[in-house]
Amino acid sequence: MIVLKKEDKIDPICGMKGTIKAHSHYFCSEHCIKKYEEREGIKKEEKYCPSCHTNVKKPWYKERLYIILIITIILLFLGYYLEPLNPFFYSFLEYLKLIWWAILIGFLIGGIIDYFIPNKYIEKYLSRHRKRTIVYSIVFGFLMSACSHGILAIAMELYKKGANTSSVVAFLLASPWANLPITVLLFGFFGLKAALIVVSALIIATITGLIYQALERKGMIECRHCIMGEDKPVHENFSIIADVKKRWNNFKFTGKNLKEAFIGTMKGSWALTKMVMWWLIIGMIMAAFARGYIPEHLFLDYLGPTALGLAITLFFATIIEVCSEGSAPLAFEIFNQTKAFGNSFTFLMAGVATDYTEIGLIWHNIGRKAAIWLPIITVPQVLILGYLFNLLL
Repeated sequence: MIVLKKEDKIDPICGMKGTIKAHSHYFCSEHCIKKYEEREGIKKEEKYCPSCHTNVKKPWYKERLYIILIITIILLFLGYYLEPLNPFFYSFLEYLKLIWWAILIGFLIGGIIDYFIPNKYIEKYLSRHRKRTIVYSIVFGFLMSACSHGILAIAMELYKKGANTSSVVAFLLASPWANLPITVLLFGFFGLKAALIVVSALIIATITGLIYQALERKGMIECRHCIMGEDKPVHENFSIIADVKKRWNNFKFTGKNLKEAFIGTMKGSWALTKMVMWWLIIGMIMAAFARGYIPEHLFLDYLGPTALGLAITLFFATIIEVCSEGSAPLAFEIFNQTKAFGNSFTFLMAGVATDYTEIGLIWHNIGRKAAIWLPIITVPQVLILGYLFNLLL
């Protein structure tokens, strides 16, 4: 059983803070409630509809996205008319021009994944104690469309359903930087160099997952579903290939069905936008202020392509608590100012590997040894790759 503090009220679908109570959980939106009901096979008469109760539905002005949008509009308005804030205004617009297309495509891909790929596909293949399970983990991590905080809730739910500790860790490391929507966003910032970030994230996730498997076999980390290396698969009688064929054969290309698929995709995209976009805007605001007001020589002196610069970057990545989408603009600004691609990579990957929310949740739900090993295994890999990128690029 996954235990969370009452005050956390974590949404079991997206990982955000929940405010709507339903099915013994707290959810952040009606969309997440519907996804949960679909996943758990809850009967129609037992389903819950928050929008049917006006006193339950969260007012729009309490949504994080709208609050951040209003603050951003005010800052941009002031930035346009007040000369001291002009550097922020023009820096923010530069970022927006650079990645608006990536944001649109990324959220569209996220909506497609949300609508067409059932969680059952993921759950089936992450409980095997085999090397190929790690490959499945990073592939499914690549197909996920949640932010790093959302991935945490999904990963813990997978662990509860039977996934091994090694699979959960590989899934956690692959998802934030190698999932499809964020891949598009990274290409918007870094161009073709983004491929190095994505491939490196997958490599680190694979190596770390395999090391965790070895630790599982030796009993050096907690693994509730590992008994002498025995497999404990879930959904044994479920075939993904058969399910895909069934879905394809049953789907009729009629106007009604296409409309339903379009609406479902857009709802998934909008739900992802509300979960992720406010983090991205915060990151853009921070990066715009950094570009507009921090002298270039400070970046070069303290965050340059040196051992000291790499160490300082690692330190900042550890203490800055920003969702993965919010980290992307900051990482790009480090690269833009210093041309130290390795530092940008370190900022992105180390932020996930040393994130105290992630480590704390693993500690609380899986075990302290599993949590402690995460930075021990991942940080050296991140620093080595960061150093090589600085050396070679």
